[in-house]
Amino acid sequence: MEDDEVIRRSVAMALERYGYRITTAADGLAGLEAFRDGGHDLLLLDVMLPQLDGIGLCRRIRETSTVPILMMSARGDALDVVSGLEAGADDYVVKPVDTSVLVARIRSLMRRAMLVPAPASQAPTGPATVARSVERPGPALLRFGDLAIDPAGLEVSRAQAPVALAPTELRLLLEFAANPGIVLDRQTLLRNVWDYGWDGDSRVVDLCVQRLRKKIGAERIETVRGFGYKLRP
Repeated sequence: MEDDEVIRRSVAMALERYGYRITTAADGLAGLEAFRDGGHDLLLLDVMLPQLDGIGLCRRIRETSTVPILMMSARGDALDVVSGLEAGADDYVVKPVDTSVLVARIRSLMRRAMLVPAPASQAPTGPATVARSVERPGPALLRFGDLAIDPAGLEVSRAQAPVALAPTELRLLLEFAANPGIVLDRQTLLRNVWDYGWDGDSRVVDLCVQRLRKKIGAERIETVRGFGYKLRP
């Protein structure tokens, strides 16, 4: 979703050459309507959109969906980037962006989304994926206090209540759960969770950790200042 017609067309054409089917919108309200029509696997949102800006649009979409969202910022302003991530975006790029970098980020987000099965109540053509849990016994179930994680079933519960996680949040939690009590630095998390370490911004990690803490308990993930984060066993 991009208001600049030249950029919108050029980005769409570039992505179509990589085999993607593209739906475009020139403003936030039109983008929201297009999204509600369904069938989208990923959203690419500009921050500066008329009618409804990218931040507001991201928040509206996150009320009902965990579809992967890649945010773009023309100015590279830290406030725009942080606001986008706090609104629920999974990643961001700063315009102008090389097509190969943009495609790499899109592929990374879609790989993460494919790891999370859609709930049975959701129509198979819907854009959202979500991790829901029905806690079940078994040797693969990992427990951290009242938090239970099923790595095989990709299900999470807290105090026996299902926890809905976006794909990136689930990947991050699984990375912590595979290394309980071990401090993981931001570059390691960027490499293992976001699939890149070459130009990733650590703010992506920090804000995703914040969102994850709200869902599984702030005390569960400990900050080790100057080093990174660890999951408390």
